[in-house]
Formats: sequence, C-alpha cells, structure tokens
Amino acid sequence: MRVKSGVTTKKRHKKILKLAKGYRDKRHNVWSLAKRAVMIAGKNAYIGRKLKKRDYRSLWIQRLNAALKQHGVSYNKFIYKLTRKRVGLNRKMLSELAINEPKTFEEVLKFVNG
Repeated sequence: MRVKSGVTTKKRHKKILKLAKGYRDKRHNVWSLAKRAVMIAGKNAYIGRKLKKRDYRSLWIQRLNAALKQHGVSYNKFIYKLTRKRVGLNRKMLSELAINEPKTFEEVLKFVNG
C-alpha cells in the first residue's frame, strides 16, 4: 500500500498564497512568483530580526556615551571600570537609567569611579 504525504498540493499552495497576501502585481496570486516572494521575504525577516538586536545595542551605547560625556567620562573607560567592579547592569539598563533616573545613574557613576 502506498503511503501518501500529509499535505496536499492545494493546501500547500493556499498556505503560500495566504502568506503572499498584500504583495504587488502577480506575486500575490501566481503560485511560482508568490512562492519565490515568500521565500525571499522570510529570508529578509530572519536577517531583520538579527539586525534589530544589533541596532538596539548601538542605540544604547550612543545614549550611554552621550550621558557619560556630560559627566566628563569616556564610554570605554566607564565600561572597563564597570566590568572591573563586577556591576551586573547591562547597556540597556544603564541607558534607561541615564534617561529616566539621572540621579541613580550618577550614583552608579560615583560607585564605578570611586
């Protein structure tokens, strides 16, 4: 007896065409074009998720650097001293402190420099 695959061609096509909803020209209703467009979109979405993490880290560093410049401290020396003192705050939390809680950020800065 022959074993059939679980997904029919119609189901597979409908799934891809549903993902291609909103695409322009024939890419939303012609199977071969929609399949290619969905594959490329998926690849770009994957890359974008990785880039987003990189962009946010860069933003936090820029914010931190701007806050530290006001206190006359360079970013790289601050991070070096932070790791030497074994402070468990990451760049995201430090930038949030610098923006929303400047007094607390100054205390962290005093602790690191002191």
